[in-house]
Amino acid sequence: MTNWILLLVALGIILLGATVFTNGLEWFGKKMNLSDGAVGSVFAAVGTALPETLVPIVAILFGSSEAGHKIGVGAIIGAPFMLGTLALFISGLAVMFNRGKRDDYPVMRVDTVVMRRDMEYFLALYALAIAASFLGGHPVIKTFIALVLFLVYGGYVLKTLRCENDTCHVVEEADIEPCYFAPRSHDPHMTIIAFQVLGSLLLIVWGSYIFVDKVQIISLQMGISPFILAMIIAPVATELPEKFNSVIWINKGKDTLAIGNVTGAMVFQGSVITAIGIMMTEWRLNTAALLTVALTFASVGIAYVQLRWKRHLTPGTLLVGGAFYFLFLVLIFMGKI
Repeated sequence: MTNWILLLVALGIILLGATVFTNGLEWFGKKMNLSDGAVGSVFAAVGTALPETLVPIVAILFGSSEAGHKIGVGAIIGAPFMLGTLALFISGLAVMFNRGKRDDYPVMRVDTVVMRRDMEYFLALYALAIAASFLGGHPVIKTFIALVLFLVYGGYVLKTLRCENDTCHVVEEADIEPCYFAPRSHDPHMTIIAFQVLGSLLLIVWGSYIFVDKVQIISLQMGISPFILAMIIAPVATELPEKFNSVIWINKGKDTLAIGNVTGAMVFQGSVITAIGIMMTEWRLNTAALLTVALTFASVGIAYVQLRWKRHLTPGTLLVGGAFYFLFLVLIFMGKI
């Protein structure tokens, strides 16, 4: 019982750190007069994805050789799966609940150029990362693929920050909460923002260390693979709550910020985090991992096809992701995977 309590405490610490970190990055974006696409797809996305970055790194470095790698790979694979299915499902529900305030319902108010770009980068980079697991684990090949993933993500960030399409506009103060370390200031100093970001980063590292330790212990006690436990618990507990920022933005009609927060995190998770997994583990994916990958591609692919052919996005398309996530949970509890 004590281990479960400490696991919940660790998740609370990670979530607190992620919330403060994201707020700091959003204010950094505002101070730099960046577009809502940049804030949603880069800063908010990376901020909310940070716990899912540190959990596998801490697991691989400080966990036992076998369980630590399983926890790390589980967290790495679980994050894009949760984002591409459950997070999109919740965003679709939010749009449906707000349909009374939308004259253009069911068409979502997204920048289709930004959304298509995010999904294209994710689908291509994640496919390359998954392909690496079938190439025999040769260190030269793994290093090359990891470097490609890092470099292409860097190009994606630069392209997003340049905001090359005409529909981009600078994020407004009303789109984000007050700076947590200066709640009464409408223009917090950059030093305060930097201190907030660094302090929250330490919280996330501390929480991740406790989380990895307790997942190893609980998985042994319950006879559950640490891979499965990490793949379900880590993404849902550390990243999904922050994705409710998307619900808030959808309530305000800021669909580009909302969906960009999800798709931008998917690009980050599908490139930078998988590159870390490729470099630091054997990167051999089991049946459960490959199933989540297939479901992720299916869910995101359906949304991408609508954006590509219809040139708009509707909430019904996003709801399909919830069915895929539910299917995976059913298969786990039935012992099929």
